[in-house]
Amino acid sequence: MSAAERLQVGTAPPRARRRTLVSSAPAPLRFLLSELRLIFTRRRNVAGLGVLAAVPILLAVAVKVSNDGGGGGPDFIDQITNNGLFVAFAALVIELPLFLPLAVATIAGDAVAGEANQGTLRYLLTVPAGRTRLLLVKYASIVIFSVAATALVAVVGVLIGLILFGGGPVTLFFGSQISFGAAIGRLALAVLYLAAGFSALGALGLFVSTLTEQPIGATVAIVLVNVAMFVCDTISQLDWLHPYLLTHWWTSFGDLLRDPIVTGDMTRGLITAGVYAVVFWLAAWARFGSKDVSS
Repeated sequence: MSAAERLQVGTAPPRARRRTLVSSAPAPLRFLLSELRLIFTRRRNVAGLGVLAAVPILLAVAVKVSNDGGGGGPDFIDQITNNGLFVAFAALVIELPLFLPLAVATIAGDAVAGEANQGTLRYLLTVPAGRTRLLLVKYASIVIFSVAATALVAVVGVLIGLILFGGGPVTLFFGSQISFGAAIGRLALAVLYLAAGFSALGALGLFVSTLTEQPIGATVAIVLVNVAMFVCDTISQLDWLHPYLLTHWWTSFGDLLRDPIVTGDMTRGLITAGVYAVVFWLAAWARFGSKDVSS
């Protein structure tokens, strides 16, 4: 039986069936799936995800080896020995300032600048995709990567935490307890909340990526902007600016471990992230729409 016949009767090899499903999908979906396959199979991105996953493992092992019962440390880290679920929360706090933003910045900086640098941007625009659809697909892939990267840190943190410290009912900040299942639900909300913030940073990165043909330069610029926002957030004389900084609201996910959940700061954080995402995606669209693509 030929390969074509096997495809027709559904007995083709798994890899061939996957390719057939992708090729039969609508054009925008094919474009998105192709972009995601490129992102999640590129070696440098896989290595970056490996670093993200290593942080909760190193954190849990360090706490276990130190045999420290807590006291005097950050709230999440102080609770790790009581319940392994807090490894996930603590790892998110540790990776919040640099590691996760850097991972997102790498993808966002490469979105358009990487295509221009490799000489494939003009080719992409010759197919019936269009500049607007191209930017939509690029941004959708950034959002999906943001969710996946944040979820990876949380999942690895939960697994290694349960292995080394066990689980059970989770004690919240002010002494009340919730079930382990309810705490997992709150962790999932924390992942989605942080991913929304990183997606907004990705929109900023997409805009920067349309300004240059050097993806490394775009990535560095995004990281510097992220660090600058964190620095400005620590300067008390700039307290008038703090509510407008994207990073100012990221740590508000800790309110999920209060009973009842305090939603005020998280709501403002989501609104801020939404404004950043819309403004900078539109800026990227305006820039890219008038850009003379020569490579």
